[in-house]
Amino acid sequence: MSQTQIGEPLVTLTPEAARKVREFQAGQDTEEDQSGVLRVSVIPGGCSGFEYGLDMDAGPREDDFSFDSEGVRVVIDPFSAQYLAGVAIGYASSFQGSGFTFENPNAVGSCGCGTSFAV
Repeated sequence: MSQTQIGEPLVTLTPEAARKVREFQAGQDTEEDQSGVLRVSVIPGGCSGFEYGLDMDAGPREDDFSFDSEGVRVVIDPFSAQYLAGVAIGYASSFQGSGFTFENPNAVGSCGCGTSFAV
């Protein structure tokens, strides 16, 4: 099988989250990193059962879902896609820190840190 390019994004980035991703891409040392994709994943573990993963990757892998959100190329593996459909990824800054946030309509519970969830 090959990657699946889809028109509708499985997840959406807020404009602020997309801006932060582009800032990170622009700060990379090599051209390959600058043209990379944002890999969104679900990793078993964490306080509530699953954790969100965000990484920069050189490009899509076989069987990945691939789409654009707010001008950022996003890829998701098939395992993660079942838990991420409909997720909105934002970026928040506060006095206590800043980072990406996840609003997941599939989650039935989460921990206080906001990066772990249960379905």
